Amino acid sequence: MSGELLRTDVGDLTFDVRVDGPEDGRPVLLLHGFPETSASWGAVSPLLAQAGLRTYAPDQLGYSPGARPGEVEAYSMQNLAQVTADLMTALEIPVADVVAHDWGANVAWTLAAWHADRVRSLTAVSVPHPAAYTAAYRADPEQKERSAYIRLFWQPGKAEEVLLADDARRLRRMLSGGEQASGVPAEAIDEYVAVLSAPGALTAALNWYRAMSSDTRVDPVGVPTTYVWSDEDMAIGRTAAEACANFVTGDYRFVELAGITHWIPEQAPEQLVRAILDRIASS
Repeated sequence: MSGELLRTDVGDLTFDVRVDGPEDGRPVLLLHGFPETSASWGAVSPLLAQAGLRTYAPDQLGYSPGARPGEVEAYSMQNLAQVTADLMTALEIPVADVVAHDWGANVAWTLAAWHADRVRSLTAVSVPHPAAYTAAYRADPEQKERSAYIRLFWQPGKAEEVLLADDARRLRRMLSGGEQASGVPAEAIDEYVAVLSAPGALTAALNWYRAMSSDTRVDPVGVPTTYVWSDEDMAIGRTAAEACANFVTGDYRFVELAGITHWIPEQAPEQLVRAILDRIASS
């Protein structure tokens, strides 16, 4: 990934942030998901920079070695959103266009709901509004089946052992899409596995799942929003994807990508960038 690496302090946490694009460019915050790092934006960020935008892609809480608290509660949605807002302040970004994939999208939805003054526009990738996901999980047997893997992630110790066994075979398979051609480059998979193999790193990443709570209520989002979903996503089905519209009160666009898996930033960067630029241009 091109650009420069910044180390930015937020209280006693130190985040690694990849920055690209002209210094006077409109700021775009890129939030990655599990089990990736900021490197997942490696094909997206240069295209946004070419369009004159300034991108900031942090290794999120638990992924940056200097920002890896041990307690599960640190990874609650409320805290993740607050830490993200505080990181924006530390980076001197009063407001940004936010682009976020997978778990990063959950953070972005929460940020847009609770810190709307910090979000100029939102492009959420793969994961819909948390309330849409919850409604689908409760009512749609297919979504419940798609989400079954989370039960393993909730098990401290066992999940780490299973995912890292045999040179992280299961983590690698998740990222490669199994029989599907996911578009995640082999060198990127190696990088993600190396990061998560460090002591405490995978536990920190899994704590995002372990801090999940059905008591967390995320309000509908009023900022201009695009939701990008792919029809071969193994984790998010159509019921949840189409329900997302019910939880956005601002201008809303739903972009469906055909024949693409969950790993949209790596598999379909050009299509994703078109959706991002369309959203930014109209916001």
